[in-house]
Amino acid sequence: SLLEMNGIRSFLGCIAALAAVSCGSHSPVPHGEIARVREFIRTSWDASVQYNPVDSQTLIGLPRPYTVPSVSQTFQELYYWDTYFTNEGLVRDGRLDLAKNNTEDMLYLVDRYGYMPNGSRTWYLNRSQPPFLCMMVDRVFEETGDRKWLAGAFATLQKEYDFWMTQRITPVGLNRYSSSADDDLKQEFVTTGGRRLGTDFRDRGLSDAEILRLGAHFAAEAESGWDFNPRFERRCEDFCPVDLNANLYFYETLFARYALLTGDSAAAETWKKRAEKRRGLINRYCLGEDGVYYDYDFVNGRRSTVVSGAVFSLLYAGIPDAEQARTLVEKALGRLEFEYGIAVCEDKPYEYDYQWSYPNTWPPVVYLAIRGLDTYGYRRDARRIAEKYVAMVVKTFGETRNLWEKYNVREGNINVSNEYDMPTMLGWSAGTFIYASDYLDGKIDNQSKL
Repeated sequence: SLLEMNGIRSFLGCIAALAAVSCGSHSPVPHGEIARVREFIRTSWDASVQYNPVDSQTLIGLPRPYTVPSVSQTFQELYYWDTYFTNEGLVRDGRLDLAKNNTEDMLYLVDRYGYMPNGSRTWYLNRSQPPFLCMMVDRVFEETGDRKWLAGAFATLQKEYDFWMTQRITPVGLNRYSSSADDDLKQEFVTTGGRRLGTDFRDRGLSDAEILRLGAHFAAEAESGWDFNPRFERRCEDFCPVDLNANLYFYETLFARYALLTGDSAAAETWKKRAEKRRGLINRYCLGEDGVYYDYDFVNGRRSTVVSGAVFSLLYAGIPDAEQARTLVEKALGRLEFEYGIAVCEDKPYEYDYQWSYPNTWPPVVYLAIRGLDTYGYRRDARRIAEKYVAMVVKTFGETRNLWEKYNVREGNINVSNEYDMPTMLGWSAGTFIYASDYLDGKIDNQSKL
């Protein structure tokens, strides 16, 4: 069985990792120290709430109060994918009201614009972010059981799905990230991207058309949420990312369930077929000969060479079969796991010092790893990752009295590759901490979700 493979698999994963990596679990963190961090989070939620019901300059008005990612001065608007992980923490902390408000504000934005923008600022209207709104709706519905509310949300979610299938589809049938950035914004992205990566791309002898193309790729990478990273070789628009397509598969499977709940069995069958078609395409284009999934470069007809934590999105969404999952965990986990958990990309030479790469870990990838591994029965691995994340957050909280956007996976601190000043008390760091600590307390079982 999958569970019986745990000991062998963990050993192989450790051998494959760098010799310096400690493969064992951390000593259990005292409950009192976890409780201190949980109390800090619980008493910080209200400080992250804002309410702006009307449009004001660049800020887009929203009908309900909403949470912003940080309690410091940056990121002071509603953000898209951040909020999925924040909502998980809110629900588990007894703040379903806030999680539902966030979700309804996003449904409002989809109804207004036809898609969910990167954030609730006019300057974000050129792009979206990784699609998680369906999963946010599902989380609220899981708590409330309100079928009337779900039916209304389902209609709006299908509008968002149509955006991805019309504005972000590729010739191979999988989806990509892109943007509607104009030429001025593309030029701005070249400047910003160069500054954040420590180089001047205009020094490369690129033509005007090549500069604009680079700007378009950078804008697409901002839509990916992984800005910036080595996965896409600074050609984000050319790739079908595994995590994006995993999320859209998740939409299709949930849509099949919602269609049944609303009495439309024919539509449910259609959604199931769409999901199975996508699963087939992901296996055809993204599954490497080594059993690891990679982002697919549809322009050049080849896969990326970077193993990244995006593969855990496939487990989260339930795409691999049991044997594919076994091979994926066996081959990928040892290349991504270090002393304090999951690095977002494997440790290998890269051209630039990317913040979405080794040695950084970002909470959303940690959440997806814990949940995905648990879903497939890899509970020892999931528990070990959860223990490492909890130990790291407790350790840095003891040193800094705060939570942070990202962490160093080798040192367990905030000695990270920063492309901008790192904000504090990030919602997704808090949400992932709550999820991980609840998981360690035996309060979560994801196998029923597969």
